[in-house]
Amino acid sequence: MNWDLTALYKNETFLEQDSNDVAQRAIGFETVYKGKLKEVSSREFSEAIMEYEAINQVLGKMMTYAFLKFAENSENGAFYAKYQQKQAHIAEHLLFFELEFNKLTKVKQDELIGHCSRYSYFLSSLAEEKPYQLSQKEERILLKKEMTSASAFSRLFDEHFSLLKFNYDGKKISEEEILSKLQDSSREVRKKAADIFTKGLKPHQPLLGYIFNMIKADLANDCELRGYKNAEQSRHMDNKITQKSVDALIKSAEDSFDLVHLYYKKKAQLLGLETLYEYDRYAPLDESKTEYDFPTAKAIVLDAFYQFSPKFYEIALRAFNEGWIDVLPKNKKRGGAFSHPATPDTHPYVLLNHTNTRRDLFTLAHELGHAIHQHLSSDVGYLGSDTPLTTSETASVFAEMLVFDYIKGTLSGKEKLSLYASKIEDIFSTLYRQINFTTFERRVHSHDGELSLETFNTYWMQESTKMFGSSIALSENYKVWWSYIPHFIHSPFYCYAYSYGQLLVLALYGLYKKSNKEEFVKNYISFLSAGGSQSPKALIEKFNFDIEDEGFWNLGITEVKGILEEFQGMSDA
Repeated sequence: MNWDLTALYKNETFLEQDSNDVAQRAIGFETVYKGKLKEVSSREFSEAIMEYEAINQVLGKMMTYAFLKFAENSENGAFYAKYQQKQAHIAEHLLFFELEFNKLTKVKQDELIGHCSRYSYFLSSLAEEKPYQLSQKEERILLKKEMTSASAFSRLFDEHFSLLKFNYDGKKISEEEILSKLQDSSREVRKKAADIFTKGLKPHQPLLGYIFNMIKADLANDCELRGYKNAEQSRHMDNKITQKSVDALIKSAEDSFDLVHLYYKKKAQLLGLETLYEYDRYAPLDESKTEYDFPTAKAIVLDAFYQFSPKFYEIALRAFNEGWIDVLPKNKKRGGAFSHPATPDTHPYVLLNHTNTRRDLFTLAHELGHAIHQHLSSDVGYLGSDTPLTTSETASVFAEMLVFDYIKGTLSGKEKLSLYASKIEDIFSTLYRQINFTTFERRVHSHDGELSLETFNTYWMQESTKMFGSSIALSENYKVWWSYIPHFIHSPFYCYAYSYGQLLVLALYGLYKKSNKEEFVKNYISFLSAGGSQSPKALIEKFNFDIEDEGFWNLGITEVKGILEEFQGMSDA
């Protein structure tokens, strides 16, 4: 039930030795290559970039270990900070490499890119960043300041939330535990949980609002210094997609908000409720309260993966058997769930907070989908395996669809109807809610100056109302719920990547159901194995899809409509 970090380091003595050794390698790298890239041969440059990748991989391994120690226990914040400082100091010696590459003539760049086929996409992407790079001195200052800027507020947010408890029936419980009660069949329990969660958040609003304002200000400073057109541009560049593609995605989603309204009005009818409130969104339609303890969830996920691909099954089985996963909520453990890619010479690590709900079953599938993707992409190396957010969510959401199709065949009647409702709500959460989050962030980051708590609340309610319309009544409680969303703090404008991944997966899954399974699985594994070594556009072209075509996103919307129609057919029967 706990992960085993020895694949990274047997203990902290080995970690410290590695950090000392890699520091010397970085100094040596700087000594050999700084100021000389314009003179090196293609062969010498190939050797340089391989060493650059190797040093960065060791740094990645160090930081993975330190981060995971912090994630499992927030009291390890000082330990994590120590290695953040070490990493930043070592990275100073590497700073010149990418900057000098972008000072080379285009002819020289093209020559080097042509010779280093393994790194061609990485280097081509690097060249596109040239207009937004600063001098080495300026970049060094920003690197030095990173520990006390956005990352410091991100750490504060995590440490603060890991200690936050909610008093429910005389027992202090975690964020995950209180939120899981919003899925209870009793409306009284759901409303009580929502009230207690809100009551627990409110005293922390000033701090959480301040943290968000500082993240906003730090990003604005970065945009001004680098010359980005808006707060989103750097994220789109990291994701290797265009503003046009993102705008088309958001427009397709907002144009189909009527599906959200249609569903929740139907759900209110099925629950026999005149008005559906925000705490009713995840109310189960089946009162059997089916629990999915971890052994049950594990068996379901493994069977579903095996039916799709034995390779998926084998990697997931390794994750269970070799200590890749930390399963249960614990005191001072970070909330939520993630899969950390670690490094190609180790393996991914999955953090869960499993509380035996059906949603936890799909979270397990989701994070193992990430882990499979991360593991498959290890062959393209550390620099090539860094997958943009837009395609990194593909495997996770696809894995959820595999589990959905697997368990729907084992259910009937109210249980099956409830499963469909849960799946539709998951799709809405991944697709529409993340668009809601993104448009909220747009409002926040385009606001002139710091936002008051009331302004945060107002923007949140206005954007949420666009999604829910009149199908859900949003109470006064809901206006403060923006403040617990970690992505706003850790990764501004991350959230649309979930929507991107959801629609992409629905389009791919529709193709999977209609095409030759063996051929699809082969192409899909090739797609995942490429990691970030090709552009999302090129990767998705493997399936004859064009992400620049506005009509592409409607393929996913069509699949949503199909699932919703199946649900309506069952509920009307």
